[in-house]
Amino acid sequence: MKRIVTIQDISCVGRCSLTVALPLLSAMGVECGILPTAVLSTHTMFQTFTCRDLSDQIEPIADAWEKEQITFDGIYTGYLANAGQCAQVGAFFERFRREDGLILVDPVMADNGALYPAFDEKYPAAMAELCAQADVIVPNLTEACLMTGMPYRTSYGPDYIRELLEKLLDLGCGTAVLTGVSYEADRLGVASLDRSGAQFSYFTRRCPQSYHGTGDIYASVVMGGLMQGLETGRALALAADFVVACIEATAAAPDARWYGAEFESQIPLLCRMLDQRKTDQRKY
Repeated sequence: MKRIVTIQDISCVGRCSLTVALPLLSAMGVECGILPTAVLSTHTMFQTFTCRDLSDQIEPIADAWEKEQITFDGIYTGYLANAGQCAQVGAFFERFRREDGLILVDPVMADNGALYPAFDEKYPAAMAELCAQADVIVPNLTEACLMTGMPYRTSYGPDYIRELLEKLLDLGCGTAVLTGVSYEADRLGVASLDRSGAQFSYFTRRCPQSYHGTGDIYASVVMGGLMQGLETGRALALAADFVVACIEATAAAPDARWYGAEFESQIPLLCRMLDQRKTDQRKY
């Protein structure tokens, strides 16, 4: 069984970050260690929340793992609390990267054209440096623009997306994946480009609803798919289809929570979808 570590915050209630990543990766047959960057009572969409920064715990935990000779087949990062943590996680990469391992960075920091209020203007540059060390990065359009300096647009064509992907590769990563790509009003998806020049895109129907945590669901399923040996395109498509299933399940639930997508009820579906993608890949 593959073992990874995911480095991101714990929002104790709210269906995001580690409370999404841990159950999904475990369900996909991946042992998931965690390195919390902060502990929050809830995610920050709640009116009242507490937050304890855990920057001072990252290095001691890494030291303890190194002494125990613990290794990981993959490292997956999500929300980091500040620019200093980007540097700490970069140092963690250097210590725990394996030649045959995989590093996936989800540069969680912005959406809808704006940086999240918790971050200052120095944060995108720090995150760009971390992305340079990754094998795969999965920013949304806003995050990609902030890290590359390209103008953020809500209306664009394939040439704009291609240029943005190329600039992401210029940061130093192996494969750049853009989420939230749309050329048609009723379609939404992803586009990717790797260093060999291989392009990939995949689109689903655009759901009218929007829920917190769907980006965490997406990145977690991509990581799980890659750890299970799926080709990159198959992992990206699996994650997109599963996010749609979670959104549809949440929209249909009469007692749905407002604060996050209902992924728990869809875990059996995820396992079936993963098995089918693995079977399809073996056929071809």
